[in-house]
Order: sequence, then structure tokens, then C-alpha cells
Amino acid sequence: MKTLAMVCALLFVAAQSWAQKEVQLPKDLPSYGPERPLSAPSVKIAKLDNGLTVWLVSEPGFPKVSFSFAVRGGLAADPSDRPGLSQLLGNTIDQGTKTLNAEQIAQQLQAAGGDLSANPGKDSILLSISVLSARQNDALTVLSDLTRNAIFPDAEVILAKRNAADQLRQQESQPSFVAGRAMAKILFGDHPYHVTSATQGSISASTPDDLRKIYAERFRPDQALLVAVGDFESDKMLDAVKSRFGEWKSPSTSPVSDPGAPSVTPQHAIYVIPRPGSVQTTLELGAFGPLRNAEDYEAARVATAIYGGTFGSRLVRNIREDKGYTYSPFAVMRNYQAAGMLISQADVRNAVTAPSLNEILYELNRMVTTSPTTDELDTAKRFLVGIEAIQLQARSAVSDELARLWVSGLQPDAIGTYGRKVAAITSQDVDTAAKKYFPAAKTAIVAVGEEKVVRDALAPFGLPLNTAP
Repeated sequence: MKTLAMVCALLFVAAQSWAQKEVQLPKDLPSYGPERPLSAPSVKIAKLDNGLTVWLVSEPGFPKVSFSFAVRGGLAADPSDRPGLSQLLGNTIDQGTKTLNAEQIAQQLQAAGGDLSANPGKDSILLSISVLSARQNDALTVLSDLTRNAIFPDAEVILAKRNAADQLRQQESQPSFVAGRAMAKILFGDHPYHVTSATQGSISASTPDDLRKIYAERFRPDQALLVAVGDFESDKMLDAVKSRFGEWKSPSTSPVSDPGAPSVTPQHAIYVIPRPGSVQTTLELGAFGPLRNAEDYEAARVATAIYGGTFGSRLVRNIREDKGYTYSPFAVMRNYQAAGMLISQADVRNAVTAPSLNEILYELNRMVTTSPTTDELDTAKRFLVGIEAIQLQARSAVSDELARLWVSGLQPDAIGTYGRKVAAITSQDVDTAAKKYFPAAKTAIVAVGEEKVVRDALAPFGLPLNTAP
């Protein structure tokens, strides 16, 4: 173990030394080839008589099929006294149906060559499974059973609650988790999007009947989408879907309501979360960003990549490469059905808490005042176009992305139009988006760390120093 540690240390030193050198590439390297945005998959769209939407992508060859099943209503639709209940539902939906127990469900899925994952988001719950194409009908049968007949056995829910409470305690020990939770409350106030996870109180109070209630409300064909991507014939797959889901009926009750756009205007202030004994400060800056279907969405994505969304971005070059304040600063856009967010985050040493925040604010404002160079613009666009192609190589990734597009109210061809729009973004487009979303004065700032250190370091900024909600 000591030898391994020494080798790792030597490799780290060598990597740092190499990074500090200016690498000279050969002068006769060919120029970049033309950008090739990802083409949209060919999707057969159908809707069953009961309202279930079906998107099928037939890709013969590799013998696997990926299914994604999305229903509207996620964390934002949870009862106000049961925040995060959707997470518990996701953890227990495969623990028993009217005819199968948890072990039998697991055995059938494994026999088909796959395993189920459930991912509750703000606006939906997504079930995903990839199986051998020869067993696709078996997987569809199990998926139909889970989406129509889950019973949430008492014993399994008790176990899931215990595991969820342990997981939450672990998450709450991470400064990035508590910073994100506080930021959501600051940006969204009482809007349903302020919920990022369950609480210990909601986990303790939740019952199997609570899960059965929201399951019955949300799992209904007129508010659901089934995506299949892989090695199958579309007509045969549609027949298989009809035979397993066609008799499913929606309840007479109203579906989950749209959460609506948030109306909060966050204060440009610093919100402190005490973390006694911490040797570093976690800084998170948040502001509202564009919706996924907004006209300036792609321009804002390019701007984010230039600012802090890539390893060569302005923020990374500034506070990591140039000043060494932090190892992995980043910026990211997050999108929900009715809201978008622009988030910056960095874990910095206590001694450089103030200068780090100063440089982050500087880089945000520099996006507003300084147009990207040709190299910055081209690099960001190539990164975004290329990373989309890499991320969507797997059929399961395509299936899940199509489901997310549906939740956002977009059509399947958005996969193809995204890359083309990114490739067409101009410097002026970036400037316009930056002026709208990047001014530092629009951000709320969360700082997690040793309270006295944080307050003393950040007091000179002249911003309100509040205790985080």
C-alpha cells in the first residue's frame, strides 16, 4: 500500500509539472475537421387509446433494448408535509406487485439481462432498464406490472426508510449537498422546486399508504411516456406494448398540476452555513437561467462552457490554473420544466475564501463585459457538440434523454436541432445571453465552512451576511 501511495504521489507531481509547462504541438498538424452535430434518431411516435405516449427507435444490430418509462410528477409534486416522498417511491416501486415479490421481480429482470433504476426528478419519475433484445417482451411484462400493480409492502418500505435515513445523514455530511439544498430554498422560496431531497422528518413520517396514494395519482397512461431504443421491429414492439399496457385505464381524478414558474427574486447576498472545524469553504453561486425550450438556451449553454463549464474555461484558468485556489471549480446549467438555474461552485482553502469569491464574481461580470475570443467560442461549441455525441452513444442514454425531452415539452428531434443550434451560435449571441443571465448582482451566494472564518473573510464585500435557510 505504501508503494502504491508513493507511485500515486510521484505521478501527481509529474502531472502537475507537465501541466505547468507550455506544451508545443507539432506545427504540421491538420486543422480541425468540420463540426458534425449529432443527428436526431428516427423515432416512431404513437399514442395508445388510453393516452399512453410511445416513442420507438429501431436500431438493428447490437442485441439489446433500452426502455425508459416517465410519468409526470416528481419532487415538486410531493405533499408539503412529505418532501422527498418521490425518492422513497423510487426506492420501493420494484419491491413487490400484486403477483410478484421483490425477489421474483429481481430474478425476472436479471434473467432478461438487466436491472431497473428509478430516478425521481423535480417534474417526473423515470424508470429505466436495458435488456437483451431476445428477452425484451419479458422485460416489458415486468415493466408493465411495476407501473400498474406495485403494492409497496410494509416490510420493504420500513427497510427502505431506514436506508434512506442513513443515506441522508451521509449526504448531509457533504458541504456541496447542504449548499445545494440551501441554494434551492433561496432561489425558489416556497415554490415546489425548493425541495431537493427528503428530510429526516418526512422519511420518518412516510407510510406505505402515502406511497400507494401518490403512485395511484401519478402512474396513469395519459400522463406517461414509454421509450424503447434498440434491436427490434417497430411494428412488433408497438404490438407488444399494446398487449401489455393497452388495458390500463387512467383514474377519473385530475392529473398532477404544473408547478408554474417561480416568482422569487433572490437577494444578492451571502448566506452562511456553519461547518465547525472545516479547513475549506464551499462557495456556491446561483441565479436563474433559461428554460430548456427557450430561444437562448443554446447560447446560454455556450456562455456557460466559456465561463466555467469546461476544463479550459475562464473560471478554471483563473482560480485553478493561475492562482491555485481550488482543484475543481465548475459551472453548470440545470433545467426543470418551469425554471432554469446557473450554478457556480468551488471548494477553496480557508485562507483564500475572499479572493476566490472575488475572482468568481469578476469572471461572471467579465462574461457580461468581454466578448469571447474566436478560440473561446470555437472551443466551447466543439466541446458541447462533441460531448453530446459521446454521452448519447449508449442506447440507454438516448432512451433517457428522449424521456427528459418529453418531460420538458420537446419533441424527439430536439436531439438533432440542439447540436446544429450550438454550432450556429455567434459571439453576439453569447454576449446577449451573458448580459441576461451572468451579472454577478443577480446571484445568491452560499458559503459553507467555519463560520467565523467565512464571516470575517466575506464581510469586506459589503453584502448582507445572512444565515442560510
